[in-house]
Amino acid sequence: MTELLAPAGSREALVAAVQNGADAVYLGVDEFNARRGARNFSPEELREAAAYCHLRGVRVYLTLNTLVSDRELHALASTARVAAEAGVDAILVQDLGVLDTLRRVVPDMPLHASTQMTVHTLSGVREAARLGVRRAVLARELSRAEIAELCRESPIELEVFVHGALCMCYSGQCAMSAVIGQRSGNRGLCAQPCRLPYDDAHPLSLKDLCLADYVPELMDMGVACLKLEGRMKRPEYVAAVTGIYARLLREHRGPTEEERAQLAAAFSRDGFTDGYYTGQKGARMFGVRGANARWPEEWFAALRADYERENLRTVPVRFAANIVAEQPMQLLAADLDEHMVTVSGATPEPARNRAVAADEVEQRLRKTGGTAFSVAQCVVRIEPELSVSAAAINALRRDALDALTAERTAVPPCRVGSYAPPEPTEEPLAPPGLTVSLLYAEQMSDALSELRPEMIYLPLGQLSRLDLAPHLERTRFCALLPRVYRTRDEAPLRERLADAVRRGVSAVGIGNLGHLRLAKDYDLEKRGDISLNVFNSAAIRLLRELGLDTVALSFELRREQIHALRKSLPCEAVIYGRLPLMLTENRVEAGKENVLTDRRGERFPVLALDDGRCEIENAKTLYLADRDDWRSVGLSFARLRFTTESAEECAAILRAHSEGRDCAPQELTRGLFYRGVE
Repeated sequence: MTELLAPAGSREALVAAVQNGADAVYLGVDEFNARRGARNFSPEELREAAAYCHLRGVRVYLTLNTLVSDRELHALASTARVAAEAGVDAILVQDLGVLDTLRRVVPDMPLHASTQMTVHTLSGVREAARLGVRRAVLARELSRAEIAELCRESPIELEVFVHGALCMCYSGQCAMSAVIGQRSGNRGLCAQPCRLPYDDAHPLSLKDLCLADYVPELMDMGVACLKLEGRMKRPEYVAAVTGIYARLLREHRGPTEEERAQLAAAFSRDGFTDGYYTGQKGARMFGVRGANARWPEEWFAALRADYERENLRTVPVRFAANIVAEQPMQLLAADLDEHMVTVSGATPEPARNRAVAADEVEQRLRKTGGTAFSVAQCVVRIEPELSVSAAAINALRRDALDALTAERTAVPPCRVGSYAPPEPTEEPLAPPGLTVSLLYAEQMSDALSELRPEMIYLPLGQLSRLDLAPHLERTRFCALLPRVYRTRDEAPLRERLADAVRRGVSAVGIGNLGHLRLAKDYDLEKRGDISLNVFNSAAIRLLRELGLDTVALSFELRREQIHALRKSLPCEAVIYGRLPLMLTENRVEAGKENVLTDRRGERFPVLALDDGRCEIENAKTLYLADRDDWRSVGLSFARLRFTTESAEECAAILRAHSEGRDCAPQELTRGLFYRGVE
């Protein structure tokens, strides 16, 4: 049966979701989740939430799906132990270091790969499975055919978002909020700059997703879970959307016109979109929340009144009472999940005036108001001429339901370990070697290779346009696999990688879990790229175990955090260039110069990639060369990231860095190297 997973950004939203038919809820604790702006739950509230849900047959998933620093890993491990002790059913993760930590601290806990891990291909799903992940939340950009293909071949469960807000950028690959305002989307504090105007329009604001029409199709595909977005939205919204999707799943159908209207009334941005799912991308996918949009307060009040009574969802129970002379009363209680308890009560007395009848006992046993139970069947066997007080029968019922509650909310055994940080490492003695990444083949030149950079990174598709032979005696080349691709692209990518190897490429950039499988058959140096979002020492340790030779660090780390990392692999950081802010599946409608201009006049270049996707670059160029800090934080490599520069500019900037000369760009930024992110 396909699961319906609803958001619980607060205790009230959790009740709204459960009472309206959710099979599972996802929620956050403290600061380690992708919606730190939601109310979230304290550790004690988590225990209460798990008990509330499990009593009613609802699973609880904890979101620990943010990037976590070394200093935070101890606290995260403690949160994981609390989750295990509370009986949480699974934990969602993004950070590979968090995944590695949880596998060590709570080895029995099921782990789910968050959509922020950017899982979008069979290779990615299989690699996640190899790491022990039980379920992968697929990228929202996949089409129905791509989802169906993954469902047919996946070794683990797959989860699909079906309703709620859509990011313009692939989840986990957006740095716009972090770079512009230090509020990292990868750490749960996205300021949503995509909803702001650019060039007097809203070219980055997508309508909300709605796949209600395709619920039967998704069920038939074998999708394990349909997920609703909305931890930042009102509890009444959660009630409305959960209730509608629960009916659609239960009845295996699409929505009625009334239900469509209700979904739109609950919340929309100028309507909904199914563009990614149907393959109909373009202008119709974009929209904004109107300035005059209002919540449907009258309807929401009615929804709230219903779920606050907490009687919309009850657990059916079967009672069998046995009342015989000179023996304590017995009551057997059983639910549909094969939990069964038997309790004893007072001993009946001989009747003096009037004997109690079976229907009177049944009437009192059925009084379960104020509990999570309802009586589906009640059988009473009572000998004649016996007297039992109403209080004794009520106590028998309460004891049975208390015992059944304990059975339903019992926490299964789960091993719990302690957190052990990676072993300390020695800092490299030599200054960082300079590497270069190019976006286009036209940026390559003899002058560049003559400067002998340690490595030149180029997209795999661009490498085929170059004659590498003249440069191979002076430098080495690394093929960058596309951050995002599709399962159908895997065979062609392997062929192109094999051709690159034949032509002299000696390394491959690993920027996604799926890349590990694409590159496994080639004797290439494996260099972790910035899109892996490496934020802590545990992630470096795991990537070393997965066979990587070097790793590029997240550019959201500040200087002190980089220095403190236990670098079990040679580490690289970007010290020059425009930082990538967004990777988009949809074409970005920019101005004539392919630039987005914000309200402050900042101009963000929009670059076309080989695969037709777009990459939005920062308005200012990162520049650190005039300071020595980047030389003393333990880096093995320092990368110059060229995007909008000409071939002549690339060579000149590399030469200046090599010679220690100033080459500050006109519009420069220090990025997050000194500031870091919240």
